[in-house]
Amino acid sequence: MKQSLLFIPTLRDMPKDAEISSHKILLKGGYIKQQVAGVYTYLPLAYRIIKKIENIIREELDKIGCSELLMPALQTKDLWVESGRWDAYGKELMRLKDRHDREFCLGPTHEEVITSVVRDYAKSYKKLPLALYQIQTKFRDEFRPRFGLMRGREFIMKDLYTFSTNQEDLDQWYEKIRNAYICIMDRLHLKYRIVNAASGQIGGKSSEEFMVLCDIGEDTIVYSDSSDFASNYELYPLEVGAPSPDGMGTIKHAKGIEVGHIFKLGTKYSEPMSLTFIDVDNSKKPVIMGCYGIGVSRLLMAILEQHNVDLKVLWPKSVAPFAIHILPVDKQGTDGFKLACEIEETLENRKYEVILDDRNESLGVKLNDADLIGCMYRIIIGRKAKDGILELKNMETNEIQELTIDDIKNYQY
Repeated sequence: MKQSLLFIPTLRDMPKDAEISSHKILLKGGYIKQQVAGVYTYLPLAYRIIKKIENIIREELDKIGCSELLMPALQTKDLWVESGRWDAYGKELMRLKDRHDREFCLGPTHEEVITSVVRDYAKSYKKLPLALYQIQTKFRDEFRPRFGLMRGREFIMKDLYTFSTNQEDLDQWYEKIRNAYICIMDRLHLKYRIVNAASGQIGGKSSEEFMVLCDIGEDTIVYSDSSDFASNYELYPLEVGAPSPDGMGTIKHAKGIEVGHIFKLGTKYSEPMSLTFIDVDNSKKPVIMGCYGIGVSRLLMAILEQHNVDLKVLWPKSVAPFAIHILPVDKQGTDGFKLACEIEETLENRKYEVILDDRNESLGVKLNDADLIGCMYRIIIGRKAKDGILELKNMETNEIQELTIDDIKNYQY
């Protein structure tokens, strides 16, 4: 990919309204463009990363038997009245009317819609269990959008719902999905904790949050220094030094960004919305549900918060927009530039994702922009190219090697 053809509108100056590292990088690096507060366009660099995050999520969920679908963002008031949430959800629910004065909302979540879909199908225990998920844009009228993609009015989310005949089956799905989430977070190279949490607007009997550890996180995590106990402070308002509730160690605090939340809903939606099935003994019972969310666009900024140093980015290999960044010192038409194009073609034929900075810019400008793009490997085609020597830098280890052209072409990146 030629960098001149990829739309990356970098900014020369640091955005004044950006307070945290990820927001600064996303704006300055040409990843996102703000439309209004809390609403962003994902530009090509960001969208390449988002698609990779989504595919990791898909791979882990499909592996355990979940099926992907896509539900409408526009939801009828009637469904929300059935569940009892039309008035209870509050001002964050974006409400609107059509030309016939019928009332709708833009979905902040999809419990009502998925319940209405499944209730017309799962009439018998033979149709259960089910695990259905989607990756879709969600809408919440946040009072105070902040920190870029941390808290927005429009965002990308993965929501998954399970439907079971009994509590034991729900517990099994909960554990399978919990383990899938662990695999997802590990593949994204995140430092995180799983904490007990309040269920909030979604409801249900119990829930856990996946918290990415970060100083700018909005949530406070209380955890034991000697066991796996961890909780959101709002659920367990324990102070530093207090005894851990499990009797092991004392409490410490950390800040976290919530990127995932899993719930055991039980019959909160199935009972008021008449999602029932006929069991093996011919009795009618409510379906037992679970709900599992991941903030996809929030993951983009959470990864970035943990993978930058002084606003210089190094994306994890699993989601990096490109694996290799080729930076020729010489401009178009020179032997050095032709060599850069030759190496690009060779590496792309080897199925590597490569970006070639073909712009007529100084090496300094190219290096500054490369620091914002954050590829793992950087190939500099400089003055020694005429002698067949190129520079390869591993941005993770900072190791610099001088290699021959053939070595560069055959290197295992």
